[in-house]
Amino acid sequence: QVQLVESGGGLVQAGGSLRLSCAASGRTFNKYAMGWFRQAPGKEREFVAGISWSGGNTYNADSVKGRFTMSRDNAKNTVYLQMDSLKPEDTDVYYCAAVLKYGLGFSSDLTGSNTYDYWGQGAQVTVSS
Repeated sequence: QVQLVESGGGLVQAGGSLRLSCAASGRTFNKYAMGWFRQAPGKEREFVAGISWSGGNTYNADSVKGRFTMSRDNAKNTVYLQMDSLKPEDTDVYYCAAVLKYGLGFSSDLTGSNTYDYWGQGAQVTVSS
Protein backbone atom coordinates (compact mmCIF):
# COMPACT_ATOMS: atom_id res chain seq x y z
CA GLN A 1 0.00 0.00 0.00
CA VAL A 2 1.31 3.44 -0.97
CA GLN A 3 -0.12 6.75 0.18
CA LEU A 4 0.72 9.88 -1.78
CA VAL A 5 0.48 13.51 -0.67
CA GLU A 6 1.09 16.40 -3.06
CA SER A 7 2.22 19.88 -2.02
CA GLY A 8 3.58 23.04 -3.61
CA GLY A 9 0.64 24.17 -5.70
CA GLY A 10 -0.50 27.78 -5.81
CA LEU A 11 -1.04 30.89 -7.88
CA VAL A 12 1.68 32.20 -10.19
CA GLN A 13 1.87 34.65 -13.07
CA ALA A 14 2.46 33.47 -16.61
CA GLY A 15 6.16 32.87 -17.21
CA GLY A 16 6.76 32.00 -13.58
CA SER A 17 7.75 28.75 -11.88
CA LEU A 18 6.41 26.33 -9.29
CA ARG A 19 7.70 23.07 -7.89
CA LEU A 20 5.29 20.34 -6.88
CA SER A 21 6.30 17.64 -4.44
CA CYS A 22 4.71 14.25 -3.86
CA ALA A 23 5.64 12.46 -0.64
CA ALA A 24 5.01 8.72 -0.48
CA SER A 25 4.59 6.39 2.46
CA GLY A 26 5.87 2.84 2.46
CA ARG A 27 9.23 1.10 2.35
CA THR A 28 8.96 0.00 -1.27
CA PHE A 29 8.66 3.41 -2.89
CA ASN A 30 11.80 2.75 -4.92
CA LYS A 31 10.05 -0.09 -6.75
CA TYR A 32 7.38 2.19 -8.21
CA ALA A 33 7.30 4.16 -11.41
CA MET A 34 5.69 7.54 -10.76
CA GLY A 35 3.60 9.83 -12.90
CA TRP A 36 2.17 13.32 -12.78
CA PHE A 37 -1.24 13.97 -14.28
CA ARG A 38 -3.50 17.00 -14.44
CA GLN A 39 -7.20 17.47 -14.78
CA ALA A 40 -9.54 20.38 -15.38
CA PRO A 41 -13.22 20.25 -14.37
CA GLY A 42 -15.24 18.22 -16.84
CA LYS A 43 -12.16 16.95 -18.67
CA GLU A 44 -10.26 13.69 -18.66
CA ARG A 45 -7.13 13.28 -16.60
CA GLU A 46 -4.10 14.12 -18.77
CA PHE A 47 -0.59 12.67 -18.50
CA VAL A 48 2.10 15.27 -17.82
CA ALA A 49 5.34 13.48 -16.92
CA GLY A 50 6.66 10.18 -15.62
CA ILE A 51 9.80 8.72 -14.11
CA SER A 52 11.11 5.19 -13.75
CA TRP A 53 11.63 3.43 -10.40
CA SER A 54 15.32 4.35 -10.33
CA GLY A 55 14.98 7.84 -11.77
CA GLY A 56 17.06 6.66 -14.69
CA ASN A 57 14.63 7.82 -17.32
CA THR A 58 11.80 10.28 -17.62
CA TYR A 59 9.03 10.84 -20.13
CA ASN A 60 7.20 14.12 -20.76
CA ALA A 61 4.04 14.99 -22.61
CA ASP A 62 4.66 17.11 -25.70
CA SER A 63 2.73 19.99 -24.15
CA VAL A 64 5.31 20.38 -21.35
CA LYS A 65 8.59 19.35 -23.01
CA GLY A 66 11.33 21.86 -22.38
CA ARG A 67 9.33 23.48 -19.54
CA PHE A 68 8.63 20.78 -16.92
CA THR A 69 11.17 18.46 -15.30
CA MET A 70 10.34 15.46 -13.16
CA SER A 71 12.78 14.01 -10.64
CA ARG A 72 12.79 11.75 -7.61
CA ASP A 73 14.70 11.25 -4.39
CA ASN A 74 14.22 7.65 -3.27
CA ALA A 75 15.99 8.32 0.03
CA LYS A 76 13.23 10.84 0.83
CA ASN A 77 10.37 8.87 -0.78
CA THR A 78 9.54 11.96 -2.82
CA VAL A 79 9.04 12.91 -6.45
CA TYR A 80 9.09 16.44 -7.80
CA LEU A 81 7.72 18.31 -10.77
CA GLN A 82 9.62 21.49 -11.56
CA MET A 83 7.39 23.68 -13.73
CA ASP A 84 8.99 26.61 -15.54
CA SER A 85 7.69 29.07 -18.15
CA LEU A 86 4.17 28.42 -16.94
CA LYS A 87 1.23 29.31 -19.17
CA PRO A 88 -2.41 30.00 -18.30
CA GLU A 89 -3.34 26.74 -20.03
CA ASP A 90 -1.27 24.87 -17.40
CA THR A 91 -3.95 25.76 -14.84
CA ASP A 92 -5.32 22.48 -13.47
CA VAL A 93 -5.38 20.19 -10.48
CA TYR A 94 -2.17 18.14 -10.55
CA TYR A 95 -2.04 14.57 -9.25
CA CYS A 96 0.84 12.23 -8.62
CA ALA A 97 0.37 8.51 -9.11
CA ALA A 98 2.31 5.29 -8.53
CA VAL A 99 2.50 1.91 -10.26
CA LEU A 100 4.72 -1.05 -9.36
CA LYS A 101 7.33 -1.28 -12.16
CA TYR A 102 10.59 -2.40 -10.56
CA GLY A 103 13.48 -2.96 -12.94
CA LEU A 104 11.76 -1.40 -15.96
CA GLY A 105 12.21 1.91 -17.69
CA PHE A 106 9.45 4.45 -18.15
CA SER A 107 7.79 4.10 -21.54
CA SER A 108 4.74 5.38 -23.37
CA ASP A 109 2.59 2.50 -22.12
CA LEU A 110 2.69 4.16 -18.68
CA THR A 111 0.99 7.36 -19.84
CA GLY A 112 -2.54 6.10 -19.34
CA SER A 113 -4.21 7.02 -16.06
CA ASN A 114 -5.82 3.58 -15.72
CA THR A 115 -2.32 2.05 -15.47
CA TYR A 116 -1.76 3.46 -11.99
CA ASP A 117 -2.70 1.87 -8.68
CA TYR A 118 -2.29 4.74 -6.22
CA TRP A 119 -3.18 8.43 -6.41
CA GLY A 120 -2.67 11.53 -4.34
CA GLN A 121 -5.43 13.98 -3.45
CA GLY A 122 -4.28 16.63 -5.95
CA ALA A 123 -2.75 20.11 -5.82
CA GLN A 124 -4.25 23.16 -7.50
CA VAL A 125 -2.00 25.12 -9.86
CA THR A 126 -3.33 28.42 -11.18
CA VAL A 127 -1.45 30.49 -13.75
CA SER A 128 -2.70 34.03 -14.29
CA SER A 129 -2.21 35.89 -17.55
